[in-house]
Amino acid sequence: MIEVKNHTKSFDGKIVIEDINCVFEKGKTNLIIGASGSGKSVMLKNIVGLLTPDNGEVLYNGRNFIGANRDTKTDIRREIGMLFQGGALFDSKNVEQNVKFPLDILTDMPEDEKLDRVNFILKRVKLENTNKRMPSEISGGMQKRVGIARAIVNNSKYLFCDEPNSGLDPQTSIQIDQLLQEITDEYQITTVIVTHDMNSVMEIGEYILFISNSRKLWEGSSNDIIHSGVQELDNFVFANKMMRKIKELG
Repeated sequence: MIEVKNHTKSFDGKIVIEDINCVFEKGKTNLIIGASGSGKSVMLKNIVGLLTPDNGEVLYNGRNFIGANRDTKTDIRREIGMLFQGGALFDSKNVEQNVKFPLDILTDMPEDEKLDRVNFILKRVKLENTNKRMPSEISGGMQKRVGIARAIVNNSKYLFCDEPNSGLDPQTSIQIDQLLQEITDEYQITTVIVTHDMNSVMEIGEYILFISNSRKLWEGSSNDIIHSGVQELDNFVFANKMMRKIKELG
């Protein structure tokens, strides 16, 4: 579980995130949504330590990451996996080397155990026998699966995904969503996803945090998002033609 308390961040005097409180639960797909420039990506970067908030706490199972000593921060970072927008694979490394990379830098595991772990994870994300292929030789959807495999190969307790469906066709996006939800439930990971994809919101939004103009305006699940009663959220959700039709039918 991750608890975010009184989270505030500004740049050059302009507030980007203002006094946000939320809880991301273990074993759930937790989504952060909002329009471009709303502050959701900044919030994600604050949570994982790429930025430092001006005020507030980020508690990883009770451990405050903000202001923690070096050893505690290192311990928490070892438990974090990240899927970057676009996958961010190493072009010069093959699939196996990309997935093994966290084990190389974060563990002293023997090489044969690393390879066993890599093969286990590749099988789990349905990429058996792709070990020696280069990123340029596989599809965009497969690259995302490699990114997911790399993010969880070290038994991550926390998984952060920044726009995991960017650049993918609708069918592949659904498959990636399903994989993320399956892995989250199967391994009881605390998964936090920043997304614009309304299909993802409706399909895997077990907890949804909506940010608008730097503040939290609504939280809930996909079951009640179309009846939120929050005008800003309605404007965001029903900008999508499919969502307008769903509301009309409902």
